[in-house]
Amino acid sequence: MPSALDTLPLCVRSCLAPLALTMLVAGCQALPAGSDNAQGDDPLAGAPPIERGLDAQGLSGLLTAELAGQRGDYRRATLGYLEGAERYGSVALVERAALAARFSNDPQLLTDTAELWRTLAPDSDAPTRLLASLALQRGDWPEALAQRLQVVARGGQGELTAFVELALGERADPAPLLELMRHHLARPGADEHPQHHDAELATALLEVAVGDTTSAQRRLDRLAERSPERPELWLAQARLAQESGDHTRAREAVRRGLTISPGDPRFVLMLAQSELRLGNIDAAEAQTDNLLESQADNQELRLALAQLYLEENHPEPARRLLLPLVGETDTPAQAFYLLGAIAEAEGEVDNALLYYRQVPPGDDFLPARLSAASMLIEDDRLIDARAFLRIERLRHETYFADLVSLEVELLERAGRSDDADALLDRELDRTPNDEQLLYLRAMRAWEAGDLEAMERDLGRVIERNPDNVTALNALGYTLADLGIEGRLEEAREMIERAHELEPGSPAIMDSLGWVHFRLGDPERALPWLERAYGAMPDQEIAAHLAEVLWALERRDEARALVREAIERFDVRPLLDDLLERIPELSP
Repeated sequence: MPSALDTLPLCVRSCLAPLALTMLVAGCQALPAGSDNAQGDDPLAGAPPIERGLDAQGLSGLLTAELAGQRGDYRRATLGYLEGAERYGSVALVERAALAARFSNDPQLLTDTAELWRTLAPDSDAPTRLLASLALQRGDWPEALAQRLQVVARGGQGELTAFVELALGERADPAPLLELMRHHLARPGADEHPQHHDAELATALLEVAVGDTTSAQRRLDRLAERSPERPELWLAQARLAQESGDHTRAREAVRRGLTISPGDPRFVLMLAQSELRLGNIDAAEAQTDNLLESQADNQELRLALAQLYLEENHPEPARRLLLPLVGETDTPAQAFYLLGAIAEAEGEVDNALLYYRQVPPGDDFLPARLSAASMLIEDDRLIDARAFLRIERLRHETYFADLVSLEVELLERAGRSDDADALLDRELDRTPNDEQLLYLRAMRAWEAGDLEAMERDLGRVIERNPDNVTALNALGYTLADLGIEGRLEEAREMIERAHELEPGSPAIMDSLGWVHFRLGDPERALPWLERAYGAMPDQEIAAHLAEVLWALERRDEARALVREAIERFDVRPLLDDLLERIPELSP
């Protein structure tokens, strides 16, 4: 059935197209030139209400949203489209809201939009996939899997095996994921679903990860009877055998997979790994050489193979794989980084230093400098390490503050706090307005208990850049957390300003909730803390949320949250402090 919006005249519906705005305002909204309503009376005052199409408020809202999007105010555009979508039940408008929300830098707004989208279009997979992606971005693997399983339950593609492989590669806790998968497979008719094989494989991988190799093997054996032609089955069989330490069986499974998918790099890599673990280095190198012959220009493959040898503690084959890359004009940064690591492991400090210095600007730049300086310090060459970092600051001005911060960290690790402070003061004398270094010095002052020095440096940052979100939130939160009398309103204003600038930040939401709690308003604090914890599960936010729930007499919820947080977080200083102050919160 068409929505109310779909029944509108074309000239009104055209407000959704940016280029039609001028025509719309001039043509669809203008009064006739001969109107004699000169007295300003409303000729429609007694007209019946509009039941189909756009009324003035709806049209105004859509125009405002469209213009906001044209100006780059994506948050306001999203809110306008959402209002229209709810008002008219329009899937087209909520899809437009989702597009705007992607650019709003507000994950919660995008989540709310996706939820409405799913309500208005319950048969569409798109909003559920979006919710799964958002959960993945915030590291909530169980929620991401739960959303994917909803897609699968409706007959869509969930790519569950690929998802589980990614989760395990990122060291996600496999136990809650396994519980979700087993519940999914226990549904009536689950074994008749076209994606059943994918779900079974994903579950087997999770069973391997939790150590339930018996269940995993039974599951894989059943799959082998029904669908022995699927290469993913033999990848899972090989992984299970490797986890069990049976590298001969792993090799057999890989070879079976290669008969189904000849030349598949995944199988070749696993075969080389199995040969390495069986002590057959020559056989492993023969496999990798054959693979490289067919893909001679594949730099990523060569890097992956080198990393495989390094992981199995065979640096020389790794070096032989990497050295040909160094002679190329477009040598990957990671090649220099890995060669540096190999030379360092072999005790070739100066050779390693040469490789580390060749890592160009990019993702590996700072890790390479950290590795080089740390290596020199461990070799009792602190002076050389500091000279190296000083030269690197001159060579790479864009990394100046990062390299100073790195040296400060290394001096602190070496027990040279005074030298770290002196370095920071000296460099700030030279660059007094460097916001990154001012912030670093402020945080060191806070750690030392010197609130006055911290506030002085953060104040300089904010004075120079009133839109520095990090400084606003840090100072506002500190004033709120310390509960300094007479300054809580000031703290609230700073945090609210930070939230205006970065509305999707869970850390700022946490600060907002905490300052409202400090101001004696736990009811107002609660929704901010719930949103913050939902977006970024963190032990500090959990402690704040539990304390607010406790203050609101919601004792069972507070204890349940503490119990869940204790299980989730190995290091939880704020939770431990909370339990010391309120022992009754202990689950």
